[in-house]
Amino acid sequence: MSQRILVVAVERDMDVVLVRQRARQVSMVLGFTKQDQVRIATAVSEVARAACHGGAAARVTFALLDEHARQQLEVTVSASCVPPPYSEAAALADAAVVTAHRLMDACSGGGADEPAIRMRKTLPPQQAVGAARLAQIAAELAATPVANSFGEVQQQNRELVETLAELRERQEDLLSLTRELEDTNRGIVALYAEIEDKAERLRRADEMKSRFLSNTSHELRTPLSSIRALSKLLLDRMDGELTPEQERQVLFIERTATEMSEMVNDLLDLAKIEAGRVEAQPAPVVVDNLFRALRGMMRPLVDAERVELVFDNGGIDTPFDSDEGMLSQILRNFISNALKFTERGSVRVVASADEAPGTITFAVTDTGIGIDAEHLQLIFEEFTQVENPLQRRSKGTGLGLPLCRRLAELLGGRVDVTSRPGVGSTFTLTLPRRFPHPPHLDS
Repeated sequence: MSQRILVVAVERDMDVVLVRQRARQVSMVLGFTKQDQVRIATAVSEVARAACHGGAAARVTFALLDEHARQQLEVTVSASCVPPPYSEAAALADAAVVTAHRLMDACSGGGADEPAIRMRKTLPPQQAVGAARLAQIAAELAATPVANSFGEVQQQNRELVETLAELRERQEDLLSLTRELEDTNRGIVALYAEIEDKAERLRRADEMKSRFLSNTSHELRTPLSSIRALSKLLLDRMDGELTPEQERQVLFIERTATEMSEMVNDLLDLAKIEAGRVEAQPAPVVVDNLFRALRGMMRPLVDAERVELVFDNGGIDTPFDSDEGMLSQILRNFISNALKFTERGSVRVVASADEAPGTITFAVTDTGIGIDAEHLQLIFEEFTQVENPLQRRSKGTGLGLPLCRRLAELLGGRVDVTSRPGVGSTFTLTLPRRFPHPPHLDS
């Protein structure tokens, strides 16, 4: 519904000044801000000036619309004649419409089908203007004197000065913000440079560590192999009989050398992985064949009177793609740890397939001592072992599980663990059934 507020006739160029004044007065009594008052007055006066260009007459109607959630001021400028296309008057009208589009919320009309131009501006949030208030506004406007052209020019100059002052303040704020951004950017650039420098130093340190581990491992393997070979010769009585005490000492030497050899091998594997010199060699893997090989390798570690080692292939008879050597190394580590920390009960190795994500899972579950929740992530850190009386009897290197996690990542999978102290632990290896080959880049 539209409620008329005021109608102003424009018959000559000087009446454009009157239209501008009335537009500012109407917007002021309707509660628009000072900036919106200037926008409305400028848009209406520009359209009215274009409509009466060349001696034509026009009429400007101010009305209040209640069609939307919030009321709107609608200003309609109707010209007595439509300017011919491509004329100076038509170009002036087009420019005025562009200005109105920028300053008002909506602008329509101005063509041959609809010569009248309608502009709308939504009222600020306030109590709705009713019929009584609208009548009061109309009376106030009728009683408000119209200033002469000189007074209007003064008002426009004041508005221009205020706008320029506001623009200057905004420009100063923008310059200040620009300086702050420049300072921030310089700080960020310096921070990035420092981070890159530290990253480079860390990379070099990591390379040196990997090189040191690799060199040290190679240097230790030969003497350790010699110690193990000599110990075996002595234990096999190649040089004569041993006393019980000598046999005990030689067994201690042989066991210590074996543990050190395992640690050296783990260190060498970790160094190779970190240096990027280890790549998976995927091939079809049959779960049943894998479990048969693991059963044979683990048999010497199983005390059948105390712990039962069970393999369950889950009925999986379809081969899947993976590196069987890496997969076997991960599962051997899981099983040996489970046997090491299970005094009585069972260790179960179970395979299962999930067709939806296309994965295969190997779970090694024991009935051993278990691990506290706060230590579950700690066990995957290098050279870290959880304190436990059974741990002291079964010493390890603290490298097996970190190595398993690295190998699982190379296979495109992951390692998870769940555990309850006194109940047992489950170490899970999840792998894709199809090996994720890296994408080939076109040269």
